[in-house]
Formats: sequence, structure tokens, C-alpha cells
Amino acid sequence: MEQLRWLPQVEDWRARLRALSTAADPWPRAVALAKARLDFTHTSALDETLRRALDGAVPDGTATTPVRLAILGSATLAHLHAGIRVAGLRRDIHVATYENAYGQYLQELLDGGSALHRFRPNAVLFAFDAYHLTQGLHAALPEAEGEAMLADTLARIRRCWTLAQAAFGCPVMQQAALDVFAPLLGSNEHRLPGSRGRFVARLNERLREAADATGVDLVAVDDAARRDGMANWHDPALWHRSRQEVSPALSPTYGELVARVIAARRGRSAKCLVLDLDNTLWGGAIGDDGLDGIVLGQGSPLGEGFLAVQDYARDLARRGVILAVSSKNDAACALKPFERHPDMVLRRADIASFRANWDDKAANLRAIAHDLNIGLDAMVFLDDNPFERNLVREQLPMVAVPEVPDDDPARVPGVLADAGYFESLGITADDLKRGAQYQDNRARDGLRAAATDMEGYLRALDMRLVWNRFDSLGQARVVQLINKTNQFNLTTRRHQDADVAAVAADPQAFGLQLRLLDRFGDNGMIAVVIGRLTAPDTVTIDTWLMSCRVLGRGVERTTLNVVAAQARALGAARLVGEYLPTGRNGMVREHYDRLGFAPLTDGPSGARTAVLDLTAFTPQTTLIHLSEGFAP
Repeated sequence: MEQLRWLPQVEDWRARLRALSTAADPWPRAVALAKARLDFTHTSALDETLRRALDGAVPDGTATTPVRLAILGSATLAHLHAGIRVAGLRRDIHVATYENAYGQYLQELLDGGSALHRFRPNAVLFAFDAYHLTQGLHAALPEAEGEAMLADTLARIRRCWTLAQAAFGCPVMQQAALDVFAPLLGSNEHRLPGSRGRFVARLNERLREAADATGVDLVAVDDAARRDGMANWHDPALWHRSRQEVSPALSPTYGELVARVIAARRGRSAKCLVLDLDNTLWGGAIGDDGLDGIVLGQGSPLGEGFLAVQDYARDLARRGVILAVSSKNDAACALKPFERHPDMVLRRADIASFRANWDDKAANLRAIAHDLNIGLDAMVFLDDNPFERNLVREQLPMVAVPEVPDDDPARVPGVLADAGYFESLGITADDLKRGAQYQDNRARDGLRAAATDMEGYLRALDMRLVWNRFDSLGQARVVQLINKTNQFNLTTRRHQDADVAAVAADPQAFGLQLRLLDRFGDNGMIAVVIGRLTAPDTVTIDTWLMSCRVLGRGVERTTLNVVAAQARALGAARLVGEYLPTGRNGMVREHYDRLGFAPLTDGPSGARTAVLDLTAFTPQTTLIHLSEGFAP
């Protein structure tokens, strides 16, 4: 099978790898190399070369906090580490890995002095092989005993989750089980109570339910193996020789699946799909062929293929992905299919930013990022033209640019899905309303263009900031924002469900969720603030994050009014704010200065703290009405 098919082929591999080994700053070179189509040999060579070049150091300026991943399993897993580390590298995430001694995952979890505990993981992956999970099962096993064994296996796995969460307080991932067994009954294998294949299928179903209930993230290797073929994933001969359940050749694909979940938990999934038009959403060129001449719609295999691309893009939008257009075209001409073609699935209202002009694609992508207040690294660019793809890769290496098949557009949705750019750990109500929110933004832009001054524009918006303490209804969205917001985020501390619930229950802390409404609609949850009483008279702000799309409206100052009132309610006379710099949150370096805090300390690597005297603070006047209480 061809792995990582959405990535471009390796060019000048050996020369680039040699250059990496002697580079003064090897990390960015390695990131660029990782964004090529690598097999197991290439992956291992890149991983080893980078490890030697770094010589144990952790590179500065990576996209997120370095990951210390403990891989805890029952089989041999060492051959998969390189694939995971390089898949993290591809996302500008530094990953260090640890594997338990063979078969000793539970013993190391229980032993506080073990090498696992000394490693101090901030992410844990449980990877149990199917042979281990089905020990004791046989074809003649009665139904009741099979049910008891299933319940016991699930309970043992859940105990591992609980131990890891209690010991390390970090995200936990669970690899689904692989059905590596030859069937005993054939097509109706599910009718044999003692079938190992039946057991694995039912266990995976129960694992998904249990993971949903406990905040554990699944790594769906079972789905991948069904698509790719189990013969590619598992070689029985290798199992019996070396206890390798997953074939070494599949290390790049396995690493991708794991790294996507890690990245999604740290807010590194893409947010926006930017679409070319001609020969991407329809066949032909609208400017040359006209509305009647483009290939689109039922009755034509090629036209139906383009419909498949549009259907997939629309469903991505429905689950919260932003859609944009970048096309070399006359704007009025490019809009015609969206407005007038009867078979068009996507309409103008589905597109949050529409750029049809004669500028180069890189310039348009920069403009779209500005329009949407997102980073370029949150964008995926889909274009049939290899010249345009290569141009964007060279000028904007942070933008994801998939290779797309040139024989049939019907294959494009599969490539986008395999690439996993939009990996998500769940969907919230705000995600489902995102398309409508961007339509509302266009109406706000129209009002702003018509306004003669900024104050008049803000007054006309009739804004209302509605706040509430953390609660169970809003918890999923709060956790999502904490873990995906990178730019307007003062500390980028990542908190999971249990952490957010603990803040809600702590009488010496407060957690605030804030929504912004205006005359055009609900912007959704746009800010999260966590404060803790760290001294009898001091509240320290652990987390302050906001959506960039509401900047420039006075939301920061209105939020401070709420935060100050909550801090005073805890008996505080001082409010301390922290800024911890990352590679992406430089925009908020002066946040506390702008709000009137006094400098307190300057720490290493640009970290800063500032203090606000609450005894002298008076609520700031803004053009935003403030109210408490909402149903998220």
C-alpha cells in the first residue's frame, strides 16, 4: 500500500538529510523533510538523524509544549516510536517517547518509583495487542462466559486509564484492538460466542462508549486496518518471531494516527479548507467555458466526482470547518456557479472568505487568514494545479497542501480524510453553528464599512457579553477552547475535563465562560478565564484566552470587569496576570499592560507577570452590556 499519499514525493532525500545532520538549527529543516511522503526506511533515517543532531536538546519555538509520550502495551512497540516522533515533527511538535518493559505496563503504573514515573509523561497511549486481550477465549466458550470475559477485559483497561490519569494528570489515549484472527465461521462470525474476531469487535464498541464517558481519546487503528487491509497492518510471522502486532512497514501510518490525536488535543488541527475553483470544484474553466460549459452534476461520471468534492466540503463545514475560496478568476465570473448553477452543492453563503482575483495564491491565502483571524498554519489549501501547490509550499510552508489525484475528483474526499488535517476529539454546539457565525461576520463587516467612526460602529452592534461560571453544559466547549486556542492565550496551559470540573468545584477558584451576542447573532463562547486564590489577598489568572474574531470591540476590558469582581468575591486585593510566551501568542505580550496592570516580574524566555490593585480598580466603561447567566 502507498502510505502518506497526500504528501509530495521525496526530492533530493539524501542530500537534504546530510544537510540536516550538520545544520546549526536542524529542527526547521527536519520539519520540512517530514512533510514529504516517507516510507519506513525514510522515517527511521530522519528520526535518527534528527535525534543525533539535537543531542538530547529540546528545540525552542515549537508549535506547542513538547510532548513526553508513554506508550504502554503488551507487545513489542519499539519499531513504532520513530513513526510517532516524525508524525509529531510534521506538525512542529517535539515528541519524546517511552515504552514499558515488555509486558510490564501495569507493574510500572503501580510502582511510583518506576522508570515510567521518572519519565513524567504528559500524554499516555495504551496499546494492547489482540492476542493479549483475548487470552482464555476459545471457540467452544459459552455465551455467558464470553460476556463475563468481555466485562472483565474492559474493567482492566479502564483501571489502567484511571491509574494513568491519577498518576500523571494528562490526556490518555487508547488504541483500538486489531482483528488479526482468521475467522472460524466465515461471513456470520458474529454468531459464534467464542470467536476472537467477534470479541474484538464487541470490545472496540465498548471501548468507544467507555472512552466517551471518561474523556479518553481513541486511536482508531481498527478503522484504518479495514480501509488498508489487515494483511498490510499485521504479519502473523512477525508476531510469532518478535511479538510485533503492527507491521514495521506501517510505522509511518501508525505514527500519523497517534500524532493526529496528540495534535488535536493541543489545538493543532486545521480550521479552514481553502478551495480552488476551476478543475477543483467543477471541471473546466468558468471564464472560458461559461456556466453551461463547466462539468458538474448528475449524468456525468466526472461531474458527479466534482459533486463528491463539494459534498465532502459542505459536510466539513457543517461540523465546524471554515470554507474559503482562492481562485485566479474574475470575481463576478467566479461567483456565477455559486449563484446560478442548479447542480452546485456549495453556495456563496457557505464560503466565509471569497478571494477571486489575479493575485498569486500565496497572497490570497495571507488575505484569507487576515479575513478570518486565523493563523496560516490552521489552513489547508486544495488545488488541482501542481504549480500552485508547489508555490504555496515554498512561500507558505506552514499551510497544509495535499497532493490530489489527477485522474478523478471522486478520489479527493478520500485523500482529505486520510490526511487527517481536521482531526477532532468531539463536536460542540458552537462548532455546528460556525458557518452561520461567519455569515453574521459578513453582515458586521458591512455595518462597519457604512459606519463613519469606530465608536458609532460599536454602538450600532448593540453588544452583550454574557458570562457564567463553569458548568457541565458548557464543559465540552470550555475544554475544546482551552486546548485549541493558541494566539490569544496568555499561558497556553492545557486543561482536560477533570481539571475544568475541579475548578468548578473549588471554592478558592473561579472559571468563567463568556459569550458575545450582538444585533447580528450569537458569536458563541468567545473567552475562558480561570483564576485561583494563590495567597490570602491574591488571585492569579491561570488561563485567559479569547477568540481572535472578536478583537477590537472592547471585549478584553469588559471581561476584566467580570474577572476583577470575581477576584474580589474571593477576598483578593490583588490580581496577578501571567504571560508565558510561545511561538504563536506574541500578540498578547502587552495584554496586561494595555489593561492597566503594573509590571511585576520578567522571567526567563520572555515570561512576564503583572499586578492590578483591586482596591483602587474601578470597572472600565465599554460599549458592551454585561449580563450573567446563559444556557450554553
